[in-house]
Amino acid sequence: MLTIDLNAIQHNWLKLSSLTQSNVAGVIKANAYGLGAAEVGLALHAIGCREFFLASVDEAIAARSYLPGDAVVYVLGGLRNVDVSELYARNIIPVICSAYDVERWLKFKTACGINAAAALKINTGMTRFGLDEHDFYLLCGDESRLKAINPLILMSHLACADDSAHLQNHLQLDRFLKSFHCIKKLLPQIKASLANSSGFFLGKQWHFDLVRPGAALYGINPTPLEKNPMLPVVRLSLPILQIRRLDATELIGYGGTVSLSAGAKVAVVAGGYADGVNRTLGAQPEGLLLGQRVKSIGRISMDSMIFDVSHIAASDEDLMCSSIDVVGEQFPLDKLIKDNQSLGYEVLTSIGSRYKRTYLSGVI
Repeated sequence: MLTIDLNAIQHNWLKLSSLTQSNVAGVIKANAYGLGAAEVGLALHAIGCREFFLASVDEAIAARSYLPGDAVVYVLGGLRNVDVSELYARNIIPVICSAYDVERWLKFKTACGINAAAALKINTGMTRFGLDEHDFYLLCGDESRLKAINPLILMSHLACADDSAHLQNHLQLDRFLKSFHCIKKLLPQIKASLANSSGFFLGKQWHFDLVRPGAALYGINPTPLEKNPMLPVVRLSLPILQIRRLDATELIGYGGTVSLSAGAKVAVVAGGYADGVNRTLGAQPEGLLLGQRVKSIGRISMDSMIFDVSHIAASDEDLMCSSIDVVGEQFPLDKLIKDNQSLGYEVLTSIGSRYKRTYLSGVI
């Protein structure tokens, strides 16, 4: 069972809001990092969040079905293979991030005779999505085309913000400021947005008009070298499906990579690599069972894994009514990320859809 604390997500958003004069968006792409975009989106809207970022058109269309009408919905993926008319019909703001997107957007607007708004994204050093410097300044040199795009906000994305000492942070800030000053001369009302979760904690000069936290909302540490300023959000508990007491020395799991002696006791639990356990918890997960630490043994299977519970003084009946907590207070995301040398985003989005989601209500 995956328990998601909506109250903690709300607390994290409110904390960020209290530390800035900028608007704070909610990045709920990838199903809110695997935690449930509808539930998370509504919880954020209830406490004042009004701007939401999704990765794909399908995600954005779905968001329009559960978010109230006053929510501003952006889609980050550009316009390739997108029905632009559907974006307009559903009041979804596209993020224009290439010369191709510019041409498609202007062609659509000209054909329909409308003045729909967009966001404009530039590449300042991530070298992923965004207009390159040449294309951006070429666009700024054609005022009529720029105004025809009707960009509400200029955006970019930080590449190395989780390392506050990285030189790329200031390089990207300088490039973004130069671009923003240029476009603001032509479009005085345009807003700016640069900071992601880690970028938020680089300082207020990175905040501009809108900050776009994702990971921090979900309890992932945006300042990896310092104490996590955010509340934990998730707990993952794996139910015990079977208890085995060994009468003789036996090999455990696929490949027989380990063995246990007679008298040992093992628990087979629900959760395997089809549920993302190997990416979330690592090759040899640990957990907490009835207040005591237990370790997995042998290879992780598709749907299950095995824990050595020989030292747990409980009846089989009690064990069969129990679950092993593998993400939670004793095994926080930060520890799993460090131990497995993985990204926080990767850990959360790897949690499989087969886990039953349980939501702890928010404050509103």
